[in-house]
This record gives sequence, structure tokens and C-alpha cells, in this order.
Amino acid sequence: MWKGEVTEVRLVAEAPYHTVHEDADPQFSKETVGRKFDGGKLEYGLLPPFALEAVVEVLTFGAQKYDRDNWQVVPEAKRRYFDAIHRHLWAWKRGEILDLESGKPHLAHAMCDLMFLYEHDIMYSNEQYLNNGEVK
Repeated sequence: MWKGEVTEVRLVAEAPYHTVHEDADPQFSKETVGRKFDGGKLEYGLLPPFALEAVVEVLTFGAQKYDRDNWQVVPEAKRRYFDAIHRHLWAWKRGEILDLESGKPHLAHAMCDLMFLYEHDIMYSNEQYLNNGEVK
């Protein structure tokens, strides 16, 4: 374990300098440190952070109340999560912002339940997803 305070930080190694080939795209210059081609890849930074945090808070509450990943083994999960989504949405629609039991927002519970419903739909009962998009 660390003892005392850190009083000095030294650079141990410098990052390699990126060399740009003469035929390279003109938008990149010798000052460019590097490139990363992310075209066509998922952009997780698009997830809204407050909504994501609220969902994680509900997941944490559920893991402590029931058990971690308990949602995966709930009997009749699709029907029950469908119903739970609507209970939370209607409570919110009536003006009840927070779930009385958890103290977490109803909309966060609904998002969480919708994620569970989606997972059950594609992972446990939809042949098209289970066979890489091909119905067998």
C-alpha cells in the first residue's frame, strides 16, 4: 500500500510520435499524434448520462433487494416486465415522480424494466435473434 504523500511525478516514457506519410490525407499534419477510425462503430458516448445513471441506481437497488441478475430468471418475465413498465409509466403520468418503495424515479424503473423486456425478447424467446437473424 501507499504510505505518505506523492510529492513528485516523473514522466517515465514519452508516447511515440506519429509520422505522417507524404501521401496521407492532407487534413493530417506532422503535428497529428495519431488517428483512430471509428466510422460505423457504436457510439456509447451518445447515451444520456443522467438517464443511464438513474437506470444503474435502479439496478443496484434491485440487486440488493432481490439478487444480482435476478431479472434473468423471473418466471413469465415478458408479461411481468411489460406490466411493470406500464405501472411505472402510469404512476409517473399521474404525477408520482418517485417510486414509493425505492425512492428512485418511476421513469428510471420503466427504462430498466424495458431493458429487461428487450433482453428477454431477444435472448430467451426470439428465434430470429438466437440464430443470427436467420429463422431455422
